[in-house]
Amino acid sequence: MSHTKNDSHSTMGENISTPASTALLDDKISLKSANEQPTPKWWASKSLEHKPLDSAYAWTVVASGCFMLMFSMGCVNSYGSYQTYYHLHQFPHEPTSTLSWIGTLQFAVMNLFGIPSGILCERFDSRLVTFVGGLIMGIALVIASFCDTAVWKLMITQGFMFAVGASLVFIPAVSMPAQWFTKNRALAVGIVVAGSGIGGLWLTPATDHMITELGTAWALRITGIIVFAVNSVASLFMRNRLVVKSREKIVDFSIFRDLRFLFIFGGGICGTAAYFTPLFSLPSFAIQVSGKSDDFGTNLITIINAASTVGRIATGQVAASLGNINTLSMCTCLASLSVLVLWLPFQSGGTLVACAIVYGLFCGGFIGLVPVVMAELWGIQRIATIIGLLYIANFAGTMIGAPSSSALLDNVGGGTDFKPSIIFSGVFMMIAFLFFALLRFSVNRSIIAKV
Repeated sequence: MSHTKNDSHSTMGENISTPASTALLDDKISLKSANEQPTPKWWASKSLEHKPLDSAYAWTVVASGCFMLMFSMGCVNSYGSYQTYYHLHQFPHEPTSTLSWIGTLQFAVMNLFGIPSGILCERFDSRLVTFVGGLIMGIALVIASFCDTAVWKLMITQGFMFAVGASLVFIPAVSMPAQWFTKNRALAVGIVVAGSGIGGLWLTPATDHMITELGTAWALRITGIIVFAVNSVASLFMRNRLVVKSREKIVDFSIFRDLRFLFIFGGGICGTAAYFTPLFSLPSFAIQVSGKSDDFGTNLITIINAASTVGRIATGQVAASLGNINTLSMCTCLASLSVLVLWLPFQSGGTLVACAIVYGLFCGGFIGLVPVVMAELWGIQRIATIIGLLYIANFAGTMIGAPSSSALLDNVGGGTDFKPSIIFSGVFMMIAFLFFALLRFSVNRSIIAKV
């Protein structure tokens, strides 16, 4: 009996002490688990969720992205200066369609590498990704300066290699600000993408001056050094706010089953196919058809870039009142009308300037609002990868657009009649508007709704 009683007391004692023992054991296990958690690698993406949204630091990310696009997309937008010089002096016997491939590769390959760039932003610290991108861009332009005796060499260096580096800069720059803002997201992304317009605004005349005074070789070298130096500083502030958990699928293509994404994808193809024709052809049209000076033609590019800078920022503010998708649709429609109404029927200098202003204002909205719409529809967690997938559409549009427009000019217009190219650009931009209109009504069928 005593043995049973002792056992009973022992059992009761064990039962009474179990909760405390269990809690103590759980604390020890939790502490051990915490201590055993691996320290993040220096190159890995680190969470900054403790930092507030719409904060002062968030605006440093915006400023960083603006400078990055100033020297990545800015160089792409100012390629027209090189193409004009190549065509008139360096490679006079090469057709325009061949020379345009250098600029086409810059934009097309930059978009094609959007997927790997988005993945790298999820797996690695964005500061490292953007620094490497700036390094590649700088090296590409310096190497191109020693390869300016053959067009195919420039296609590899100034075209393809530069674009790979630009992609590593472009995707983080346009996707990271969305993680840092809620209230001012459209304005923040608008300021970032305005950097490309600002870059084109001053890089175009600066490039013209360097080419005239020093030649294309030194123009490429100086630009390459500046691109690397500025991007190296800007990359210090380009940080992820959210860390994306690893998943089995490196790229999730299931988003292509979403009808809304297909509408954006179709609009991206058509809009990008139309986008570069005014940038590349309006200066040549002014010189060859309207009889204007070379300086007038160059100034048209400057006007487009200046108007685009204003448009990318202003449409962010308009979108806050009208809705992001409504504003995107409106900008695409008006960009198309500027080409078909102001450029196609007229040849005077005044209408060309008007076309440059109106087109610049609203094509800037087309470029700036797409990342905002993506964040609004699918959230910010995987925004870099989703934008990377969307830029496959931009790649396809670029491969269709600039070469087709140049081929129409050379083969249908005989090198002097720009109407086929102008119609091509205006119609494709209008088709892009129809895709975005379908997107708008797939989200909300009310005509007066803010979407």
